[in-house]
Amino acid sequence: MDKTAMGQAIDTLQTPFYVFDTDEAAAQVTALRTAFGPEIGLCYAMKANAFVVGSLIPWVDYFEVCSPGEFRICQRTGIPPEKIVLSGVYKKPAELDEVMETCGSAITYTAESLAQWQQLSAYATVHQCPLRVLLRLTAGNQFGMEQEVLEEIVAHRDDSFAHIEGIQYFSGTQKKNPTRWAEELEKLDALLETLFSRYGFTAEKLEYGTGLPVTYFEGEKDEKQSSLDALAALLRQMRFGGKIVLETGRRVAASCGTYFTRVADVKRNHGSRYCIVDGGIHHLNYFGQMMAMKKPPLLQWNAPQGEGEPWTVCGSLCTSNDVLLKSCSFTDLRVGDVLVFGKAGAYSPTESIGLFLSRDLPQVALFSREKGLRLVREALPTDRLNSSL
Repeated sequence: MDKTAMGQAIDTLQTPFYVFDTDEAAAQVTALRTAFGPEIGLCYAMKANAFVVGSLIPWVDYFEVCSPGEFRICQRTGIPPEKIVLSGVYKKPAELDEVMETCGSAITYTAESLAQWQQLSAYATVHQCPLRVLLRLTAGNQFGMEQEVLEEIVAHRDDSFAHIEGIQYFSGTQKKNPTRWAEELEKLDALLETLFSRYGFTAEKLEYGTGLPVTYFEGEKDEKQSSLDALAALLRQMRFGGKIVLETGRRVAASCGTYFTRVADVKRNHGSRYCIVDGGIHHLNYFGQMMAMKKPPLLQWNAPQGEGEPWTVCGSLCTSNDVLLKSCSFTDLRVGDVLVFGKAGAYSPTESIGLFLSRDLPQVALFSREKGLRLVREALPTDRLNSSL
Protein backbone atom coordinates (compact mmCIF):
# COMPACT_ATOMS: atom_id res chain seq x y z
CA MET A 1 0.00 0.00 0.00
CA ASP A 2 1.71 3.20 -1.16
CA LYS A 3 1.42 6.69 0.34
CA THR A 4 -1.15 7.78 -2.24
CA ALA A 5 -3.47 4.97 -1.16
CA MET A 6 -2.77 5.75 2.50
CA GLY A 7 -3.72 9.38 1.94
CA GLN A 8 -6.94 8.33 0.23
CA ALA A 9 -7.79 6.09 3.16
CA ILE A 10 -7.13 8.86 5.70
CA ASP A 11 -9.32 11.26 3.71
CA THR A 12 -12.11 8.71 3.24
CA LEU A 13 -12.35 6.63 6.41
CA GLN A 14 -12.87 7.44 10.07
CA THR A 15 -10.06 6.55 12.46
CA PRO A 16 -9.33 4.11 13.91
CA PHE A 17 -9.42 1.71 10.97
CA TYR A 18 -7.56 -1.10 9.23
CA VAL A 19 -6.68 -1.42 5.57
CA PHE A 20 -5.64 -4.82 4.26
CA ASP A 21 -3.71 -4.82 1.00
CA THR A 22 -4.81 -7.96 -0.83
CA ASP A 23 -2.08 -7.53 -3.46
CA GLU A 24 0.50 -7.77 -0.69
CA ALA A 25 -1.11 -10.92 0.72
CA ALA A 26 -1.00 -12.50 -2.75
CA ALA A 27 2.64 -11.42 -3.12
CA GLN A 28 3.53 -13.24 0.08
CA VAL A 29 1.90 -16.41 -1.24
CA THR A 30 3.86 -16.01 -4.47
CA ALA A 31 7.10 -15.77 -2.47
CA LEU A 32 6.23 -19.02 -0.71
CA ARG A 33 5.45 -20.71 -4.03
CA THR A 34 8.77 -19.55 -5.44
CA ALA A 35 10.71 -20.85 -2.45
CA PHE A 36 9.01 -24.23 -2.09
CA GLY A 37 8.13 -25.08 -5.66
CA PRO A 38 4.83 -26.11 -7.28
CA GLU A 39 4.81 -29.58 -5.73
CA ILE A 40 4.24 -28.14 -2.22
CA GLY A 41 0.65 -27.20 -1.32
CA LEU A 42 -0.24 -24.12 0.72
CA CYS A 43 -2.97 -23.84 3.35
CA TYR A 44 -3.93 -20.42 4.72
CA ALA A 45 -4.87 -20.38 8.42
CA MET A 46 -7.76 -17.94 8.27
CA LYS A 47 -7.64 -17.23 12.01
CA ALA A 48 -4.77 -14.88 11.18
CA ASN A 49 -7.09 -12.61 9.17
CA ALA A 50 -10.46 -13.68 7.83
CA PHE A 51 -11.05 -10.49 5.82
CA VAL A 52 -8.61 -11.48 3.06
CA VAL A 53 -9.78 -15.05 2.43
CA GLY A 54 -11.89 -14.14 -0.60
CA SER A 55 -8.94 -12.53 -2.35
CA LEU A 56 -6.75 -15.58 -1.63
CA ILE A 57 -9.03 -18.17 -3.24
CA PRO A 58 -7.02 -18.21 -6.50
CA TRP A 59 -3.70 -18.20 -4.65
CA VAL A 60 -3.81 -20.95 -2.01
CA ASP A 61 -4.82 -24.60 -2.13
CA TYR A 62 -6.63 -24.83 1.21
CA PHE A 63 -8.05 -22.75 4.05
CA GLU A 64 -7.76 -23.97 7.63
CA VAL A 65 -11.06 -23.41 9.44
CA CYS A 66 -11.16 -23.71 13.24
CA SER A 67 -14.70 -22.69 14.22
CA PRO A 68 -18.30 -22.67 13.01
CA GLY A 69 -18.01 -18.92 12.51
CA GLU A 70 -15.01 -19.33 10.22
CA PHE A 71 -16.87 -22.05 8.32
CA ARG A 72 -19.81 -19.69 7.76
CA ILE A 73 -17.40 -17.03 6.49
CA CYS A 74 -16.11 -19.56 3.96
CA GLN A 75 -19.65 -20.31 2.84
CA ARG A 76 -20.52 -16.62 2.42
CA THR A 77 -17.24 -15.93 0.65
CA GLY A 78 -17.75 -18.75 -1.81
CA ILE A 79 -14.71 -20.83 -0.91
CA PRO A 80 -15.04 -24.19 -2.70
CA PRO A 81 -15.59 -27.01 -0.19
CA GLU A 82 -12.61 -28.92 -1.56
CA LYS A 83 -10.38 -26.08 -0.33
CA ILE A 84 -11.62 -26.29 3.28
CA VAL A 85 -9.75 -28.13 6.04
CA LEU A 86 -12.06 -28.28 9.06
CA SER A 87 -9.70 -28.21 12.02
CA GLY A 88 -10.06 -27.22 15.66
CA VAL A 89 -9.42 -28.76 19.06
CA TYR A 90 -13.15 -28.51 19.87
CA LYS A 91 -15.77 -29.50 17.34
CA LYS A 92 -19.25 -29.36 18.83
CA PRO A 93 -20.89 -32.64 17.85
CA ALA A 94 -24.11 -31.07 16.55
CA GLU A 95 -22.19 -28.53 14.48
CA LEU A 96 -19.83 -31.18 13.11
CA ASP A 97 -22.84 -33.30 12.12
CA GLU A 98 -24.28 -30.29 10.28
CA VAL A 99 -21.05 -29.76 8.35
CA MET A 100 -20.84 -33.43 7.44
CA GLU A 101 -24.45 -33.42 6.23
CA THR A 102 -23.82 -30.27 4.19
CA CYS A 103 -20.41 -31.05 2.71
CA GLY A 104 -19.84 -34.78 3.15
CA SER A 105 -16.49 -35.83 1.75
CA ALA A 106 -16.01 -32.62 -0.25
CA ILE A 107 -13.98 -31.06 2.57
CA THR A 108 -11.10 -32.41 4.66
CA TYR A 109 -11.62 -33.02 8.38
CA THR A 110 -9.00 -33.23 11.11
CA ALA A 111 -9.30 -35.56 14.08
CA GLU A 112 -7.63 -34.10 17.17
CA SER A 113 -8.67 -36.87 19.53
CA LEU A 114 -9.98 -40.40 19.60
CA ALA A 115 -13.48 -39.01 20.27
CA GLN A 116 -13.33 -36.78 17.18
CA TRP A 117 -12.20 -39.71 15.07
CA GLN A 118 -15.00 -41.88 16.44
CA GLN A 119 -17.62 -39.28 15.52
CA LEU A 120 -16.22 -38.87 12.00
CA SER A 121 -15.88 -42.62 11.58
CA ALA A 122 -19.40 -43.32 12.80
CA TYR A 123 -20.95 -40.82 10.40
CA ALA A 124 -18.88 -42.12 7.49
CA THR A 125 -19.83 -45.72 8.19
CA VAL A 126 -23.55 -45.10 8.74
CA HIS A 127 -23.87 -42.95 5.61
CA GLN A 128 -21.32 -44.90 3.54
CA CYS A 129 -19.56 -41.58 2.97
CA PRO A 130 -15.74 -41.75 2.64
CA LEU A 131 -14.91 -38.68 4.72
CA ARG A 132 -11.34 -37.48 4.16
CA VAL A 133 -9.52 -37.22 7.49
CA LEU A 134 -6.14 -35.99 8.70
CA LEU A 135 -5.02 -37.30 12.10
CA ARG A 136 -3.39 -34.56 14.15
CA LEU A 137 -0.25 -35.51 16.06
CA THR A 138 0.26 -33.58 19.30
CA ALA A 139 3.31 -31.42 19.85
CA GLY A 140 3.05 -31.96 23.59
CA ASN A 141 0.18 -29.59 24.31
CA GLN A 142 -3.63 -29.77 24.29
CA PHE A 143 -3.81 -30.07 20.50
CA GLY A 144 -3.84 -33.38 18.66
CA MET A 145 -3.19 -36.84 20.11
CA GLU A 146 -0.28 -38.97 21.15
CA GLN A 147 1.38 -41.25 18.64
CA GLU A 148 0.09 -44.35 20.45
CA VAL A 149 -3.53 -43.24 19.99
CA LEU A 150 -2.89 -42.26 16.39
CA GLU A 151 -1.36 -45.68 15.71
CA GLU A 152 -4.36 -47.41 17.25
CA ILE A 153 -6.67 -45.54 14.88
CA VAL A 154 -4.53 -46.44 11.88
CA ALA A 155 -4.34 -50.07 12.97
CA HIS A 156 -8.15 -50.37 12.90
CA ARG A 157 -8.80 -48.08 9.93
CA ASP A 158 -10.43 -50.86 7.92
CA ASP A 159 -13.28 -50.94 10.45
CA SER A 160 -14.39 -47.51 9.25
CA PHE A 161 -15.69 -46.09 5.99
CA ALA A 162 -13.77 -42.88 6.68
CA HIS A 163 -10.58 -42.42 4.68
CA ILE A 164 -7.42 -41.38 6.52
CA GLU A 165 -5.48 -39.16 4.12
CA GLY A 166 -2.52 -38.56 6.38
CA ILE A 167 -1.13 -36.54 9.27
CA GLN A 168 -1.43 -32.96 10.48
CA TYR A 169 1.18 -31.39 12.74
CA PHE A 170 1.67 -27.88 14.11
CA SER A 171 3.86 -26.90 17.03
CA GLY A 172 3.85 -23.10 17.20
CA THR A 173 4.68 -19.83 15.51
CA GLN A 174 7.68 -17.54 15.02
CA LYS A 175 10.21 -20.34 14.57
CA LYS A 176 13.56 -18.67 13.96
CA ASN A 177 15.86 -21.64 14.43
CA PRO A 178 15.96 -24.10 11.48
CA THR A 179 16.95 -26.83 13.94
CA ARG A 180 13.31 -26.98 15.10
CA TRP A 181 12.09 -27.66 11.57
CA ALA A 182 14.80 -30.28 11.07
CA GLU A 183 13.85 -32.11 14.29
CA GLU A 184 10.12 -31.97 13.58
CA LEU A 185 10.38 -33.09 9.96
CA GLU A 186 12.62 -35.98 10.96
CA LYS A 187 10.08 -36.99 13.61
CA LEU A 188 7.30 -36.88 11.03
CA ASP A 189 9.34 -38.90 8.53
CA ALA A 190 9.95 -41.53 11.21
CA LEU A 191 6.26 -41.64 12.17
CA LEU A 192 5.12 -42.09 8.58
CA GLU A 193 7.64 -44.90 8.10
CA THR A 194 6.41 -46.55 11.31
CA LEU A 195 2.81 -46.40 10.12
CA PHE A 196 3.82 -48.14 6.92
CA SER A 197 6.07 -50.78 8.45
CA ARG A 198 3.69 -51.71 11.27
CA TYR A 199 0.29 -51.29 9.66
CA GLY A 200 0.85 -51.11 5.91
CA PHE A 201 -0.49 -47.54 5.90
CA THR A 202 0.83 -45.20 3.22
CA ALA A 203 -0.04 -41.60 3.97
CA GLU A 204 -1.09 -39.55 0.98
CA LYS A 205 -0.70 -36.17 2.63
CA LEU A 206 1.28 -34.43 5.35
CA GLU A 207 -0.02 -31.04 6.50
CA TYR A 208 2.70 -29.20 8.41
CA GLY A 209 2.38 -25.89 10.24
CA THR A 210 5.48 -23.96 9.32
CA GLY A 211 5.54 -21.30 12.02
CA LEU A 212 7.57 -19.14 9.63
CA PRO A 213 8.84 -16.03 11.44
CA VAL A 214 7.79 -12.45 10.80
CA THR A 215 10.07 -9.58 11.80
CA TYR A 216 7.94 -6.97 13.53
CA PHE A 217 10.22 -4.65 15.47
CA GLU A 218 12.97 -2.14 14.88
CA GLY A 219 16.43 -3.61 15.42
CA GLU A 220 15.44 -7.22 14.74
CA LYS A 221 17.29 -9.18 12.09
CA ASP A 222 15.14 -9.79 9.02
CA GLU A 223 15.31 -13.53 8.38
CA LYS A 224 12.41 -13.73 5.92
CA GLN A 225 14.36 -15.10 2.95
CA SER A 226 16.86 -17.16 4.92
CA SER A 227 14.05 -18.90 6.78
CA LEU A 228 12.33 -19.77 3.50
CA ASP A 229 15.57 -21.12 2.06
CA ALA A 230 16.28 -23.20 5.16
CA LEU A 231 12.81 -24.75 5.30
CA ALA A 232 12.78 -25.42 1.55
CA ALA A 233 16.08 -27.29 1.81
CA LEU A 234 14.80 -29.42 4.68
CA LEU A 235 11.60 -30.28 2.81
CA ARG A 236 13.65 -31.50 -0.16
CA GLN A 237 15.50 -33.87 2.18
CA MET A 238 12.34 -35.55 3.47
CA ARG A 239 11.90 -39.24 2.75
CA PHE A 240 8.11 -38.92 2.66
CA GLY A 241 6.94 -39.27 -0.92
CA GLY A 242 3.36 -38.06 -0.60
CA LYS A 243 1.85 -34.60 -0.88
CA ILE A 244 3.21 -31.99 1.54
CA VAL A 245 0.93 -29.09 2.44
CA LEU A 246 2.33 -26.21 4.45
CA GLU A 247 -0.01 -24.29 6.73
CA THR A 248 0.76 -20.61 7.24
CA GLY A 249 -1.18 -17.60 8.42
CA ARG A 250 1.00 -14.93 9.99
CA ARG A 251 3.56 -15.03 7.17
CA VAL A 252 0.89 -14.28 4.55
CA ALA A 253 -1.21 -11.76 6.47
CA ALA A 254 1.16 -9.69 8.64
CA SER A 255 2.61 -7.36 6.04
CA CYS A 256 -0.71 -6.77 4.27
CA GLY A 257 -2.24 -4.86 7.18
CA THR A 258 -2.02 -1.19 8.10
CA TYR A 259 -3.67 0.34 11.17
CA PHE A 260 -4.55 4.03 11.31
CA THR A 261 -5.28 5.87 14.55
CA ARG A 262 -5.56 9.60 15.30
CA VAL A 263 -4.12 11.63 18.17
CA ALA A 264 -7.04 12.70 20.36
CA ASP A 265 -5.23 14.41 23.24
CA VAL A 266 -1.71 15.44 24.27
CA LYS A 267 -0.38 16.16 27.75
CA ARG A 268 2.74 16.32 29.89
CA ASN A 269 2.73 14.33 33.14
CA HIS A 270 5.69 14.56 35.51
CA GLY A 271 7.88 15.82 32.72
CA SER A 272 6.95 13.07 30.21
CA ARG A 273 4.97 13.68 27.02
CA TYR A 274 1.87 11.54 26.49
CA CYS A 275 -0.52 11.37 23.60
CA ILE A 276 -3.87 9.58 23.64
CA VAL A 277 -5.04 8.04 20.37
CA ASP A 278 -8.54 6.96 19.41
CA GLY A 279 -7.42 3.35 18.99
CA GLY A 280 -5.36 1.16 21.31
CA ILE A 281 -4.38 -2.35 22.29
CA HIS A 282 -7.95 -3.55 21.69
CA HIS A 283 -7.18 -3.15 17.97
CA LEU A 284 -3.43 -3.56 17.64
CA ASN A 285 -1.63 -6.77 18.55
CA TYR A 286 1.99 -7.64 17.72
CA PHE A 287 3.40 -11.05 18.63
CA GLY A 288 6.29 -10.50 21.04
CA GLN A 289 5.41 -6.94 22.01
CA MET A 290 6.12 -6.39 25.71
CA MET A 291 4.48 -3.36 27.31
CA ALA A 292 5.29 -1.20 24.28
CA MET A 293 9.05 -1.60 24.75
CA LYS A 294 9.57 -2.50 21.08
CA LYS A 295 8.90 -0.25 18.09
CA PRO A 296 6.89 -1.72 15.19
CA PRO A 297 6.77 -0.13 11.72
CA LEU A 298 5.34 3.34 12.29
CA LEU A 299 4.72 6.53 10.31
CA GLN A 300 3.67 9.95 11.59
CA TRP A 301 1.48 11.06 8.70
CA ASN A 302 2.59 14.37 7.18
CA ALA A 303 5.19 14.90 9.89
CA PRO A 304 6.79 18.36 9.69
CA GLN A 305 10.52 18.85 9.33
CA GLY A 306 12.40 19.32 12.56
CA GLU A 307 13.89 17.60 15.56
CA GLY A 308 11.82 14.90 17.20
CA GLU A 309 10.87 14.60 20.85
CA PRO A 310 10.15 11.43 22.89
CA TRP A 311 6.49 10.56 23.40
CA THR A 312 4.56 7.75 25.02
CA VAL A 313 1.57 6.72 22.89
CA CYS A 314 -1.43 5.43 24.82
CA GLY A 315 -4.76 4.16 23.59
CA SER A 316 -8.33 5.03 24.49
CA LEU A 317 -8.88 2.29 27.08
CA CYS A 318 -9.01 3.11 30.77
CA THR A 319 -6.25 0.71 31.76
CA SER A 320 -2.57 1.32 32.34
CA ASN A 321 -1.86 -1.58 30.00
CA ASP A 322 -3.07 0.40 26.99
CA VAL A 323 0.34 1.62 25.87
CA LEU A 324 1.33 1.31 22.21
CA LEU A 325 4.76 2.95 22.26
CA LYS A 326 7.20 4.28 24.83
CA SER A 327 9.81 6.99 24.24
CA CYS A 328 9.10 7.14 20.53
CA SER A 329 10.33 10.22 18.66
CA PHE A 330 7.77 12.43 16.92
CA THR A 331 8.10 15.89 15.45
CA ASP A 332 5.65 18.51 16.74
CA LEU A 333 2.99 15.91 17.52
CA ARG A 334 -0.46 17.49 17.74
CA VAL A 335 -4.11 16.58 18.23
CA GLY A 336 -5.51 15.38 14.90
CA ASP A 337 -2.26 13.86 13.64
CA VAL A 338 -2.58 10.34 12.25
CA LEU A 339 -0.22 7.53 13.27
CA VAL A 340 0.11 4.68 10.77
CA PHE A 341 1.21 1.26 12.06
CA GLY A 342 2.51 -1.33 9.57
CA LYS A 343 2.52 -5.13 9.67
CA ALA A 344 -0.84 -5.13 11.43
CA GLY A 345 -2.47 -7.71 9.19
CA ALA A 346 -2.11 -10.85 11.31
CA TYR A 347 -4.27 -11.39 14.39
CA SER A 348 -4.80 -7.68 15.18
CA PRO A 349 -8.37 -7.75 13.82
CA THR A 350 -9.15 -11.14 15.35
CA GLU A 351 -7.14 -11.67 18.53
CA SER A 352 -7.20 -8.28 20.27
CA ILE A 353 -9.54 -7.51 23.18
CA GLY A 354 -12.14 -5.88 20.98
CA LEU A 355 -15.02 -5.95 23.48
CA PHE A 356 -13.17 -4.33 26.38
CA LEU A 357 -14.95 -1.15 27.59
CA SER A 358 -17.56 -1.60 24.85
CA ARG A 359 -15.61 0.51 22.37
CA ASP A 360 -16.65 0.26 18.73
CA LEU A 361 -14.86 -2.21 16.50
CA PRO A 362 -13.04 -0.19 13.85
CA GLN A 363 -13.80 0.15 10.17
CA VAL A 364 -12.10 -2.32 7.85
CA ALA A 365 -11.20 -1.69 4.22
CA LEU A 366 -9.51 -3.76 1.54
CA PHE A 367 -7.16 -2.31 -1.03
CA SER A 368 -5.85 -3.59 -4.35
CA ARG A 369 -4.48 -1.83 -7.41
CA GLU A 370 -7.28 -3.29 -9.51
CA LYS A 371 -10.25 -2.47 -7.24
CA GLY A 372 -8.90 0.42 -5.19
CA LEU A 373 -10.09 1.09 -1.65
CA ARG A 374 -13.24 -0.79 -0.56
CA LEU A 375 -14.94 -0.46 2.81
CA VAL A 376 -15.98 -3.96 3.90
CA ARG A 377 -17.03 -3.30 7.50
CA GLU A 378 -18.45 -0.19 9.10
CA ALA A 379 -17.52 0.68 12.66
CA LEU A 380 -19.40 -1.83 14.78
CA PRO A 381 -20.82 -0.86 18.21
CA THR A 382 -20.20 -3.50 20.88
CA ASP A 383 -22.22 -2.10 23.79
CA ARG A 384 -25.19 -4.38 23.08
CA LEU A 385 -22.86 -7.38 23.14
CA ASN A 386 -21.81 -6.45 26.67
CA SER A 387 -25.24 -5.61 28.05
CA SER A 388 -28.44 -7.38 29.03
CA LEU A 389 -30.49 -4.47 27.63
